[in-house]
Amino acid sequence: MTDRSRLGEGPLREEVPAPLFIDPELCTGCNLCLEVCQVDLMLPHPEKGGPPILRYPEECWYEGSCVEVCPVPGAIRLVHPPANRVNWKLKESRS
Repeated sequence: MTDRSRLGEGPLREEVPAPLFIDPELCTGCNLCLEVCQVDLMLPHPEKGGPPILRYPEECWYEGSCVEVCPVPGAIRLVHPPANRVNWKLKESRS
């Protein structure tokens, strides 16, 4: 077991949640997401047509250009961490 109580230690690599979900059934392997990613999170799949490999999840800026450029709707989904999610509640209007 790792002692994480020491000052300056960050989360372990395997504890970082993936910022993206790439559906391998929908992904065409076009790699447009790789080209627009500003922080180079992904690497091309070694097999042609395979989904990109998420290599550096902790570097994601959550800005979504990879989702916008994807030609297949739903192939890439941005997964915001709980702290970044907005929990809006609709108020009932008074008439």
